[in-house]
Amino acid sequence: MTLSRSKIRTGLDNSGIVDRDSHEPAYIQICNLLKEEIAKGVYLPGSRLPSESALRDRHKVSPMTVRRSIKMLIDQGVVTTIQGSGTFVKAPDLGGANFSMKEFYSIFQDHEKTKIRLLEAKTLKADRETASRLCIEEGKRIILLKRLVLKEGDPIILHKEFLIYDPARPIIETELEVTTLYGLFERTGQTAVKRGDLWLEAMVLSPEEARLLNTMPLKPAFRIEHLFYDFDETPMSWGQFICRGDQLRFKAVVGVSPA
Repeated sequence: MTLSRSKIRTGLDNSGIVDRDSHEPAYIQICNLLKEEIAKGVYLPGSRLPSESALRDRHKVSPMTVRRSIKMLIDQGVVTTIQGSGTFVKAPDLGGANFSMKEFYSIFQDHEKTKIRLLEAKTLKADRETASRLCIEEGKRIILLKRLVLKEGDPIILHKEFLIYDPARPIIETELEVTTLYGLFERTGQTAVKRGDLWLEAMVLSPEEARLLNTMPLKPAFRIEHLFYDFDETPMSWGQFICRGDQLRFKAVVGVSPA
């Protein structure tokens, strides 16, 4: 038996009714059907979805199943409910757009094409700004790391990082080059970081940054500033990824995309 493209994608048959033979739960099928109809313009922003009773009759499911479908849509930011009036399609929220850093993360996950080169590692005394970021006293010893991230031999990211110096925990060279960065983006447990704050801003490259990244000064770039915390909620690392603007893009999806 040949299934239609719609049925393969959503588990729904050609009439848009729940497929009882599908492995996908009915409430997910209904949620996906409504999202697909919203994406196709069947229900425009601001318009009212069919009532819960209408959806229940259409799909021959329980009230709880319909309510779970609607809750999924609410949780995904697709619709909103007004008590006594019904469920309505939300307009695209430009102010709530979240830009994905998937392309940035994927660089560190490609071990064959991505290499990390340690440029500098030294201890020094924290200046006022670094001490403020790491919540330590000015003049306390810290570690400066400077790394270059190369993709297929081409330098695309310069990473500068300041860590609190801990004489009880010596840092070996292999960790400086690989573990700290790869562990952050692979979630393999190879990092002591609990959480982090990230700030993204546009910049132009200084002559030194351009030289290290093998490009021209004043070229556009992205600066991703990071502040990482340990499991005691204490700042442990502050730094920045300086990324060539011709190598990275950040994407956000606003509204409902077709399935």
